[in-house]
Amino acid sequence: MNNTYTEIKKSGATFTPVQLADFLAEKILSQIENHVEPLTVLDPACGDGSLLSAINTAGGKRIKTLIGYDTNIKYLEKADSLLKKISNNIRHEFVCEDFLKAYPSVNELFTDKLSPEFADIVIANPPYVRTQVLGAERAQQLARDYNLSGRIDLYYPFLMAMTNALKKGGILGVITSNRYLSTKSGGKIRKFLLDNYEIIEIIDLGDTKIFNAAVLPAIFIGKKKQHKNSVSKAGKYISIYEAEGTLKNTDYTYKSIFDILKSDKPGCYTADGIQYILKIGLLKHSSDKTGIWQMSDEQENKWIDTINSNAAFRIKDKFKVKVGIKSCADNIFISQLWDKEGFEIENDLLYPMISQENIEAWSIDKDAMLKILYPHYSKNGKRQVFDIKKYPSALQYLEKHRKQLENRNYVIKAGRKWYEYWVPQNPESWKYPKVVFPDISVRPRFCFDESGAIVNGNCYWMFAQNEEERDLLLLIEGVSNSSVMIKYHDLCFNNKLYSGRRRYLAQYIEQYPIPSPELESSKQIVSLVERLNKSSDKDERDTLTSEIDRLVKISFAIKD
Repeated sequence: MNNTYTEIKKSGATFTPVQLADFLAEKILSQIENHVEPLTVLDPACGDGSLLSAINTAGGKRIKTLIGYDTNIKYLEKADSLLKKISNNIRHEFVCEDFLKAYPSVNELFTDKLSPEFADIVIANPPYVRTQVLGAERAQQLARDYNLSGRIDLYYPFLMAMTNALKKGGILGVITSNRYLSTKSGGKIRKFLLDNYEIIEIIDLGDTKIFNAAVLPAIFIGKKKQHKNSVSKAGKYISIYEAEGTLKNTDYTYKSIFDILKSDKPGCYTADGIQYILKIGLLKHSSDKTGIWQMSDEQENKWIDTINSNAAFRIKDKFKVKVGIKSCADNIFISQLWDKEGFEIENDLLYPMISQENIEAWSIDKDAMLKILYPHYSKNGKRQVFDIKKYPSALQYLEKHRKQLENRNYVIKAGRKWYEYWVPQNPESWKYPKVVFPDISVRPRFCFDESGAIVNGNCYWMFAQNEEERDLLLLIEGVSNSSVMIKYHDLCFNNKLYSGRRRYLAQYIEQYPIPSPELESSKQIVSLVERLNKSSDKDERDTLTSEIDRLVKISFAIKD
């Protein structure tokens, strides 16, 4: 079972549910004029053939040729058997080969196997595999072939290769993770899609659990441009997510999510006993085409403009948002194994650690902090690593786990010692006042720390080096925990996970607008946040939180 799971994780195999396959096939064919036939359809990662089967059924006599690629011969045998049962006089061809190798990037010459731009339709659910899972060699080769960089996903080059195979004027309908819509690493693929397609529709399927996998999916439907970079009108943008909490009333009740999507009416829905919010608007993006994709709504845009126009600065203008430490061996450095194994680690190497498990908005449960073994220190403001030989107990303990630590090849290749952290940060910075917040949370949990504790890698942090910056951090804490910034975060970054959880990545938080610290309302926020951080009385905390929320609205000139 573990071997099967590992193989699926490496290959990114996630078969398309029948209802989703039928929905996508109908969407694609609705964009093809009836007189345009016969049609050649490509699925470059066809798996068991569910997408080709769906478009074959929906397209009928209009479909002439079905072509499927996959690297798993067993999947192709299933696909071939399925198509033989349902297709009538339709040619279908299955190729057991990696489509990215058979049909390389636009920078390379095409082989004799395929002619460029041969497909009228590309329908696909390509594998979702991060570069960390692909392995360094494969990831580097893809980066070279497709001119990509950073933390990419395997479906990025698939989108590029599919575009190479699609005729001008042809339709691409593809299911991917929704990560590229809002992550920094998705900037290049967003620009690629805007350059090459008239975007017809983006459907963010959010936390609808359509797949039996921990992936939040999205559908992209586009028409390949006749001329790259030509200007096209804004495409449609749809999102559907589970409602946060329980809604008292819903506007409509349907049998399934797909019935909701077909209704084409924004509102509150119930399907299969679950409440959903359906939003419909137009795609909005930055002028350089790399910015995150958002839904354009006139009223919401005015609200965002009000916030932005009343901001004195963005967090990135004053502070660097850092990720916490990453050891890539937490079971050794953090899990207190030394206690269980009878080692008394020297105090110079032990530090208290703030982690997402002991953070709430405004406060840290210091009693719940773990100690970590942290072999780094500062000298003349620069990070150093302790000579572990001077700490015999720690050395003995780490030696016991040396094999696992040395298996972190990236640490060794970087010229680091085998017992170092992969991301240790500068130890000099821990002593300063800092705001800390978790990476993933349902609601904002920004808190203030002056204990000198280290921050775990499941959190982000920023620190102040003087009294003026300290006050700015308190203002940032107050604004970031407010209802105003919850709404701003959702509208501008659109990055919810399952069950209403949000990602609080550095790339988003650095963009938070902050009002002028010179405003009387801002000064009051700083004063109240200082009090709130020290209070343990629930009633007082609730009162102060409400007052801070009110003052944040005043600072941004928000009337409601």
